[in-house]
Amino acid sequence: MSESYDFDRPDVVVPGTQGEPGQRTFFLQAIDQERICSFKIEKQQVAALCEYLEGILADLPERADFEPAVLPCALEPLGFLWSVGRLAVAYEDAADRIVIVADEVLEIDPDTLDPDLDLDDPDALASLGLDPSSARISLSRAQVAAFITVGNDLVRSGRAQCRLCGRPIDPEGHACPRMN
Repeated sequence: MSESYDFDRPDVVVPGTQGEPGQRTFFLQAIDQERICSFKIEKQQVAALCEYLEGILADLPERADFEPAVLPCALEPLGFLWSVGRLAVAYEDAADRIVIVADEVLEIDPDTLDPDLDLDDPDALASLGLDPSSARISLSRAQVAAFITVGNDLVRSGRAQCRLCGRPIDPEGHACPRMN
């Protein structure tokens, strides 16, 4: 049974991490009054989302009253509601808000599926008895700017990259394939 979450005017929307670099779990957290929802997300999704949101902000006409928000760090999640699969972003001109829609990734055994089935079609998913959960999060420009700053900082704060092969260097060392 799917469950949808709608954050029309959330107090906080922030990416966060748990764990040490190399073993971190990334998450997207939305806080609205007494409700705190945390969704597991991949590091690459955070990086791509931040890059896309930067482009949207750059394309919007400037506003004289725009001041970036200062976001607190994410709260330690008690658990994740589900893992994010697909992300979509839209701009609502009338409200001057940027909307992120996160859909749950579904664990499906590919051996049990018709190869012609379109898994992007909600009717096809419903025919299998699958109904992914979703979260709709509406952000102000200030919240988006702060989200980008926090997200980019989190992505960059991971393990150092080997200057020869580009792979991450673990705390216990790195066996660079270019050194063979």
